[in-house]
Amino acid sequence: MTTTPYLESRRACPALPAPRGIVSGAVLSALRDGRPPEVSPHAVAGAEPYGDDLQLALYVLYELHYQGFDGIGDDREWDPDLLRLRAALEGRFLGALRADVPRKASAHEALAGILVEPATDDGTGVSHYLQREGQLWQVREYAALRSLYHLKEADPHAWVIPRLHGRAKAAMVAVEYDEFGAGRAEGIHARLFADLMDDLGLDHAYGRHLGSAPAQALCTVNLMSLFGLHRALRGALVGHFAAVEVTSSPGSRRLAEAMRRTGAGPAAARFYDEHVEADAVHEQVVRHELIDPLLAAEPLLDPDVAFGVQATVLLEDLLSAHLLSAWRAGRSALRTPLTAIGPHGGS
Repeated sequence: MTTTPYLESRRACPALPAPRGIVSGAVLSALRDGRPPEVSPHAVAGAEPYGDDLQLALYVLYELHYQGFDGIGDDREWDPDLLRLRAALEGRFLGALRADVPRKASAHEALAGILVEPATDDGTGVSHYLQREGQLWQVREYAALRSLYHLKEADPHAWVIPRLHGRAKAAMVAVEYDEFGAGRAEGIHARLFADLMDDLGLDHAYGRHLGSAPAQALCTVNLMSLFGLHRALRGALVGHFAAVEVTSSPGSRRLAEAMRRTGAGPAAARFYDEHVEADAVHEQVVRHELIDPLLAAEPLLDPDVAFGVQATVLLEDLLSAHLLSAWRAGRSALRTPLTAIGPHGGS
């Protein structure tokens, strides 16, 4: 009996997406032509910080540090003209985040705000919606959007490892080790998500669904890259990591139930089942073995950790509002709706 070989989601570089405005158009043209990006400071200053144009431009520039793009030379990763433009776009994005998140919270106060689940299951988030009433087409849309991160799950957080030391570093590596399959390629969480996509009849090629993703989804992924690529924002990246781990276990339980209720398939449910128990343990490690030692060693990072938590919540809330608004109106939340699938997940 022969088996079909597994096709890695990142076996090839994705194609460049279509532009969504002046700034993203300048970035994409510069990558294709090998020339500096031609965009005025006025265009950058006028770009909506959480909008499609700026977020796509940032996503493409960040992606040069991950998988890159088909036909684009690896040397463009450190192109000084692209980096100058990226810095200007980051300033616009980061400035909006700092203006929009609550102020004067400590790291532990920020975490306390997301630690407690409602006493009853009457929450209004996306996982609650999908658990209770979501349809298979909405589950598929959710998976397509989340693939922008989950197919490189834990990669942005790995950048903080050389910027930590002692107990904090050991704790971060321990959690990341689990995220990367604990030494088993088939257990890498990005691989498990690719299997989930297979169950849902979705193309699991890396970057395949970038063109369909609205700005709100790009924001959530760009936030990780922004924090990860700057040593000065290491505290914010730890805060982001903590927010993800703290909220993951209960949300994953609901999503696993949604996968089973909609008949998404065993691999789809397995991905979230894997996160229910593992992330409950990770939450304790992150809070007590990562954050506490980090702040003991570098107390001045406390506001940054809090900012990372709050910025994560802010952008996840924006994405949730977008998804629920579209789905409750019976329309696709994607820029380009997915094709229909058969009753067992096949095309």
